[in-house]
Amino acid sequence: MKKKNKNFIYKKIIKDLNENKYKKIITRFAPEPNGYLHIGHAKSIYLNFQIAKDFNGICNLRFDDTNPNTIKKIYVNKIKKDILWLGYKWNSKTKYASNYFNKCYKYAIELIKKKLAYVEELSPKKIKKYKGGLFKKGINSPYRNRTINENIYYFNKMKNGEYKEKEACLRAKINMSSKNIILRDPILYRIKYKKHFRTKNKWCIYPTYDFSHCICDSIEKITHSLCTLEFQNNKFLYNWILNNINIKYKSSQYEFSRLNISNNITSKRKIFFLIKNKIIKKWDDPRLMTLSGMKNKGYTSKSILNFCKNLGVSKQESIIDIKFLENFLRKDLSKICPRIMGIINPLKIILTNIKKKYIIKMPNHPKNKNMGTRKNFLCKEIYVDKKDFQIKKYKKFNKLYLNNIIKLRYSGMIIIKKIIKDKKLNIKYIKCKYLKNKKKNNKIKIIHWISKIDLFKIKYKFFNNLFKKYNIKKNKNIKKYINNKSIIEKYGYIDKNIFLIKKKFFQLEREGYFIIKKNKLQKIISLKNY
Repeated sequence: MKKKNKNFIYKKIIKDLNENKYKKIITRFAPEPNGYLHIGHAKSIYLNFQIAKDFNGICNLRFDDTNPNTIKKIYVNKIKKDILWLGYKWNSKTKYASNYFNKCYKYAIELIKKKLAYVEELSPKKIKKYKGGLFKKGINSPYRNRTINENIYYFNKMKNGEYKEKEACLRAKINMSSKNIILRDPILYRIKYKKHFRTKNKWCIYPTYDFSHCICDSIEKITHSLCTLEFQNNKFLYNWILNNINIKYKSSQYEFSRLNISNNITSKRKIFFLIKNKIIKKWDDPRLMTLSGMKNKGYTSKSILNFCKNLGVSKQESIIDIKFLENFLRKDLSKICPRIMGIINPLKIILTNIKKKYIIKMPNHPKNKNMGTRKNFLCKEIYVDKKDFQIKKYKKFNKLYLNNIIKLRYSGMIIIKKIIKDKKLNIKYIKCKYLKNKKKNNKIKIIHWISKIDLFKIKYKFFNNLFKKYNIKKNKNIKKYINNKSIIEKYGYIDKNIFLIKKKFFQLEREGYFIIKKNKLQKIISLKNY
């Protein structure tokens, strides 16, 4: 592996290997199956799987299924598909936190016997109140000094279903005066009477993420447990648990900044809010930064991985402009997309001096001859886009107007002679003269077009940013910033050769990149940033 130009995590791993701290690097990707993966997960997937690949190690896929109220098998299957779509395979069989529930329970008993855990019977509201705040010390619970036998007895009552939900929980006994609020006797186990999709009804008590995560990492001998910065303070609890239970291997946690994209959200809670309020229908909406949504829009897995590769890894929180991501998509699509003519806002042109149809040979890709050519026709009636027409000439305005010469892509020139309007003074069509043998002039504007012979009517679908605000992350009222024009549909024309080329992705000349979906052309991205 090349050592140059790597982030702080790579440098740490190289240092650990040079000091013979580990024989084999083992990482893990540990998502909670309570929703779809998003672009932030893609960064974590890339980092964990790529580290394993670069250092000839392995990467485990382990689902955090500690909360039966929110986890679903359907999310497990979707997450697996997304990881495979990105091009990665995990080590051995899929792992689950639930694989280790028996061991977590034994470690909980161990902490009780060491007087480091106790059964709490305060209500959730009082637990929160007793914890205090940043400038207020916590207060010890009246149940904090129960004996070992009492705690084992009440913990067994929890396990046997003799409490209602939220009537009792198991807390670590650490320090209610700690400056780190997370260390003020955090909850290790809680009661949930919900059937688990794997363990069924075997358990009614479930370990919290903080308790199970470090134990799972250590059982699997994860050398570098990578997580985002919001878990930075949890690291102290991670280490406290491992240092106070009898476990042979102790994993280490390292944090990096999470990925935030402009004009977008990745919060599962906020996505649930959008679905509940019928702003979007599903998790795979093309306007979302979920991997399924991005795939539906037309993103390629290669473009996402290249984006993650060039992001860098740091501890500095920031917002990445979506244009940075889109640049990697353009680079990938430019190589794989055949070119085709499409007219989104049709304007009819009559070429008055054309008496018959002419065959025009057009390349399917200007730089890739292997993509072949297509046969088009030039005839008396053609269509151009309305945006290429202007009634009057303005300074620096190189468009169609009376007596101006414009070149048709892959063909000759046209000059406007007459504008035909209806009774309401709307333009019906434009009469032009075709100039077949005009000499080449680099200053002449080139426009795209489709002949009447080649056109096929099709629906175009356009997606814009779901949110009008650049930084939407910290706003609670996200509904206020919804872009009501985030979806636009209109009918236009497409060169019918598109159905003969038999490709999924296309570049519409001068318009952008599109994907065909059910005889609809869905725009992926513009040709350039505007």
